[in-house]
Amino acid sequence: MNNSKFMDLLERILMPIAEKLNNNRHLTALRDGFLVALPLIIFGSIFVVIANLPFLDQLLSEEAYTAYQNALNPASAATLSIMGLFVIIGIGYKLVEHAGGEGIYGGVVSLAGFLILTPQTVEETSGVIPTASIGAEGLFLGILTAFLGAEVYRFFVNRDWTIKMPAGVPGAVTRSFSALIPIAMTLFLFLIIRILFGLTPFDTVQNFIYTVLQEPLTVLGGGLPATIVAVLLIQLFWFFGLHGQILVNSVLDPIWYTLNNQNLEAFQAGEELPNIVTKQFIDTFIVGIGGSGMTLAVIIGIFLIGRSRQMKQVGRVSAPAGIFNVNEPIIFGLPIIMNPLVLVPWLVAPVVVAVVVYFSMAAGFVPKPAGIIVPWTTPPLLSGFLATGNAWQGAAIQMVSMFIVFFIWWPFLKIMDKQYYESEQQEDAAASKE
Repeated sequence: MNNSKFMDLLERILMPIAEKLNNNRHLTALRDGFLVALPLIIFGSIFVVIANLPFLDQLLSEEAYTAYQNALNPASAATLSIMGLFVIIGIGYKLVEHAGGEGIYGGVVSLAGFLILTPQTVEETSGVIPTASIGAEGLFLGILTAFLGAEVYRFFVNRDWTIKMPAGVPGAVTRSFSALIPIAMTLFLFLIIRILFGLTPFDTVQNFIYTVLQEPLTVLGGGLPATIVAVLLIQLFWFFGLHGQILVNSVLDPIWYTLNNQNLEAFQAGEELPNIVTKQFIDTFIVGIGGSGMTLAVIIGIFLIGRSRQMKQVGRVSAPAGIFNVNEPIIFGLPIIMNPLVLVPWLVAPVVVAVVVYFSMAAGFVPKPAGIIVPWTTPPLLSGFLATGNAWQGAAIQMVSMFIVFFIWWPFLKIMDKQYYESEQQEDAAASKE
């Protein structure tokens, strides 16, 4: 089957799905909600890179480096670290707005419902919300909360459970009182959910989600099969808005670091390195090529084949951060989260790379990771060179990996770009007629 026939087949399969998904108001609200948060995410991502420039801690004194980071960290702490809040507001707002309602009330009721469900205790100090709960870790619950909050609010509004104000009252006051009962009933439902979970061994909804998701991970260890499962889980969790690395690494990091230290000791002693899968194998050769999903190659693909304004813009804003393995801009801007059109390459590409890198090291074509901890913001190629004990083959295998990711993503990017391009052409034609 030649390339043209393959593309036609893929389009016949995926385009009808894409059309139905575009008409689904929940997925549309999800996409638009992430776009609301995108400027803040990009701003925070830029300062994460600046605050963690590779080897800067070795160029500055410890005090100077700490002061430098303390000065810049608030930029990401106030945006990227609490991105869940912005996404929740955006989804709730857009979902109600798409239905013809007052979008702002959908946003605030979704946010308030999420905060009701969120634990407000940190190390026995009450009245404090953990930052992790309102950032990437809390995003999955936030998405569910936004959907539920907006729909329940609309349910009461559509049944006219509202307070009617007399004529002559300012419109802002009328709308505020009209939203009172629907908001109160919606938040009361979230309070009931919070109380019910408090009666279970999980105590909170967050504990329930992370316990259920993390328990299957405890059986994993080193080796290629476990690595493939771990990579698939990282990708799958990210697809649904959960921070896959936090979930998987929290279970497997002790194993990976142990294997890493064994390699480091052997490397320092001039002995044969015992392990292929280590912490640096995952961080440098799987995650460390643009971030989870190896999205630097995806950004390069966008630059090479993108025609639509949306794709080009996503590529431009994602590239600077992607070079330093910060990929939130592309994850939320393309988008990747909850986008069925990219599920196949998102899951398949890192697994193929993991297999190729593993067998390349097993066959001796590429040195095994030397156990050297390379800063996670180190750009690809340089990171591969350093992680293998200054071996050029480490950089070469990263280059090969990017080619693999690019070719797996290429047909899917072409279809997405065509979809966006045709939509933009229709919008331009409609605007020219007005």
